[in-house]
Amino acid sequence: MTTELHAVPDLGQRSSQHQGVAGRLADALRPFVGGELPVRLTAWDDSSAGPSHAPHVELRSPDALRRILWSPGELGAAQAYVTGELEVHGDLGAALTHVWSVAHQRGLSGIRPRPRPVLSALRAVGGVGALGRPLAPPPSQANVKGRLHSKLRDRRAISHHYDLSNDFYALILDESMAYSSAYWTSDDPAYSLADAQRDKLSLVCRKIGLEPGSRFLDVGCGWGSLSLHAAEHFGAQVTGVTIAAEQKRFIDARIAERGLGDLVEIRLCDYRDVTGEYDAVASIEMGEHVGAANYPTYAAVLRRSVRPGGRVLVQQMSRQGRGGGKHPGGGPFIESFIAPDMHMRPVGETVALLEEGGLEVRDVHALREHYVRTVDAWIERFESNQDQLRDLLGEEVLRVWRLYLVGGGMAFRDGRMGVDQILAVRPGATPGTGHDLPAVRAW
Repeated sequence: MTTELHAVPDLGQRSSQHQGVAGRLADALRPFVGGELPVRLTAWDDSSAGPSHAPHVELRSPDALRRILWSPGELGAAQAYVTGELEVHGDLGAALTHVWSVAHQRGLSGIRPRPRPVLSALRAVGGVGALGRPLAPPPSQANVKGRLHSKLRDRRAISHHYDLSNDFYALILDESMAYSSAYWTSDDPAYSLADAQRDKLSLVCRKIGLEPGSRFLDVGCGWGSLSLHAAEHFGAQVTGVTIAAEQKRFIDARIAERGLGDLVEIRLCDYRDVTGEYDAVASIEMGEHVGAANYPTYAAVLRRSVRPGGRVLVQQMSRQGRGGGKHPGGGPFIESFIAPDMHMRPVGETVALLEEGGLEVRDVHALREHYVRTVDAWIERFESNQDQLRDLLGEEVLRVWRLYLVGGGMAFRDGRMGVDQILAVRPGATPGTGHDLPAVRAW
């Protein structure tokens, strides 16, 4: 429900007492932010406005305002941040958390200002020299074309994110290159991200019942963490599929290094083209990328790829709101810079789609808190390796990833997103029989 904003109470010293660009902007923004600025704002003319104790945001160029004017809200602000036209000084996560908290306290969600404040804001922006034609998107922003979720467009969308640089990801992820939520089984300070990812991989293998000789299909195998773990530690005969060429080259090298050529085969293959029947199937954080319309096809592929009685495990991110809400891809920033065409939904809707696809869902294991710890560990590695990361891909991509990791961690922390392991079986020939999943399970 939207609310028209007629009058705003004085929530602090009026920013009109400030001089320069920052003061003019603070005055113009009062109807939009419910009063005084929630941040300390510094502009390119060295003027300042807003409470001195608040997080410090700097507008380094009029182009920051121009981007926000043409793309109001998250996208414009993100564009200005990644280009360096807008800077957040200090702890980015603390600053974003503060702004979210103030917006919640002031009830800013759904506010629709009256025309007069909008015109006043436009005059203020024009008065400081920020009006003009829209600027070109930053080079790091995705430009994926073609029919939504066609095979060609899916390859381009995946390539935008996953073919960035294997060396880049190696500086953020653990040595297994697992790019999904870990499973944290200890609070011992010596227990590492690598330990938690290993425990997640073993958990998946146990849940799907792998043993020596099991024929296992890894759908969307990433950099091969699960494929290699299943072969090395459970003796499975593994087929992994990916549409990211850089990932396949990386896994093939690791297969050769570890002498696993007789156990692991990686195919550059769209999930829709998968053939064969396996004893078990897993798909780790890949279902988010198939799209809403194609999810029934994805579920059907999982079912047909496993033998009757075989187990299927899907680890998948979820998002609040029917159908994933207004932004099922995770929000304008993630949808534009990180994962084009991604689609998430509440876990219950995903369970229903898997059941409609002919699978019997047996367990749903929520791991949201585990993702918070996983992202925290990635951020720690990111910050400790930022000089090398900058040398690899430049300052703009570094800023994209800082915003992505910090914002993603907040989404899991605050419950706006979740992640779940969904364990299912393909029913046997006789309804209600034919699988070997234990009646009592202690994973």
